Amino acid sequence: MNRKQDGMTMIGFIITLAVVMLFLYCGMKIVPMYTEYYSVKKALAGMANEPGIANSSKEKIRELFFRRLNMSYALNVKKEALKIDSTDVGYRMVVDYERREQLIANLDVVGKYHAEQELARGNAALSQ
Repeated sequence: MNRKQDGMTMIGFIITLAVVMLFLYCGMKIVPMYTEYYSVKKALAGMANEPGIANSSKEKIRELFFRRLNMSYALNVKKEALKIDSTDVGYRMVVDYERREQLIANLDVVGKYHAEQELARGNAALSQ
């Protein structure tokens, strides 16, 4: 009697497990980078909803922005990443930064992030 055996061999299971573990490890490195970026976007949107923020000084706006980031534990955004420009209707905040995480040995994951927010007088904030 010939019987055919179905299923995965031990070597096949180990290879599949290794591939799954590699994807999980990469996800553990990449997901915090994106959650930090969404914290930056949320802080910018919160700044736009702050009443009278466009009448504040640039230093005060910068201080309030980084306070919001600290509350979200987004500690990798440096002070130089935030640029505040004056516009006709208020201010324009631009956050450009790069985050690099070591993946395996000399391989790195690099994320480049860009976020903008208009702070308009009269509470007419525009998000981009």
